[in-house]
Amino acid sequence: MTHEESGTLARPDGVPLAWRRLRGRGPGVVFLGGFRSDMTGQKAEALAAFCAARGQAFLRLDYSGHGASGGRFEDGTIGIWTDDAALLIERLTEGPQVLVGSSMGGWIALLLAKRWPGRVAGLIGIAAAPDFTAELPERRMTPEQRAALARDGIVRLPSAYGDPTPVTRALIEDGNRHLVLHAPIPLAGPARLLHGQQDPDVDWRLSLRTAEALASPDVHVILVKDGDHRLSRPQDLALLTRTLDALLSAAAC
Repeated sequence: MTHEESGTLARPDGVPLAWRRLRGRGPGVVFLGGFRSDMTGQKAEALAAFCAARGQAFLRLDYSGHGASGGRFEDGTIGIWTDDAALLIERLTEGPQVLVGSSMGGWIALLLAKRWPGRVAGLIGIAAAPDFTAELPERRMTPEQRAALARDGIVRLPSAYGDPTPVTRALIEDGNRHLVLHAPIPLAGPARLLHGQQDPDVDWRLSLRTAEALASPDVHVILVKDGDHRLSRPQDLALLTRTLDALLSAAAC
């Protein structure tokens, strides 16, 4: 199996961005994690093992304020984290790439597909959450929390996954400048959108809206009736790697 390299790459402002990479054949695979997640989660590990066994090039990374990267989470925005991913992909990969985005990473994958319509060979969303900032204040915050956000520029929301989640006014405002579902998304290659119908965080119908926005004719939405937001059970990971295997074959055609 291929040896995985790791390291950091400094942004122009000096913040170090952590990455891990497998060299191999193309198209390469890039994993883009979710909000407050990192590159050592179960999906990232499953994809790394799959790509190593297949001899496929693979890159995973931590945005600033996430995992092993530098910077404060509270200073990040969708635009900043998209630029973090773009910098690492530009420096550490060659040729066409298949982007696999989990939750917020699905939004970042779509933004990169818009930025590089000729380089993104395919896309997989895992409970993809494009445009989530547009509905976050009204649907996920109480009037008191919205008032705190307006007053303080930050509010901490309860999370089922650990410590309260800091949400900043900058995150909301920047996210609303990076919305993608209002116009066609220029992806020519295949896309597969996996979503659990028991997802308490991102409504599975959002994957249907995302499918409509993608310009590619080769878009499948795959619903997991008993699946949750993370889709990290053994059967979910097996579905993910099967889906990637088939998509790599389609993207190489």
